[in-house]
Amino acid sequence: MAQKNGLSAYRQTRIKTASQGQLIVMLYDGGISNLDHALELLNRKAGSKKSPSKIEEIGKSILKAQEIITELMVSLDFEQGGEIAENLFALYTWFNKELLEAHIKSDAARILNVRNLLDRMRASWVEIAASHSAGEKPEAAAGINIAG
Repeated sequence: MAQKNGLSAYRQTRIKTASQGQLIVMLYDGGISNLDHALELLNRKAGSKKSPSKIEEIGKSILKAQEIITELMVSLDFEQGGEIAENLFALYTWFNKELLEAHIKSDAARILNVRNLLDRMRASWVEIAASHSAGEKPEAAAGINIAG
């Protein structure tokens, strides 16, 4: 129990001390991790009988990823971000629709497609966060506001 509380405290401290860019990377990490888990369960399910508990667990992982994507959506700053924020909003909306369809149809290819796109976007945010911590003002981050 003490180990679990220590891990929770570490995570909270990490989040509280992270920069805006680092927080966005953490959100991407969470989305990717949940989609990886859903894919792993789907691949295991393909070779075995459909178990209601596995289907439920797959659904939970997809839902967590959708919640993270929604968090990315609400963090957009349309005043500062303009067209970039609008494009990200449209992309995040598409991600959530794809994941909904993927869950309904147990479509691993759709999940993998969203997962890979999230991973590519994450890589961009890693660069943005690194340049921001080096003192540069990242223009691409102008459309994101996760403080509010």
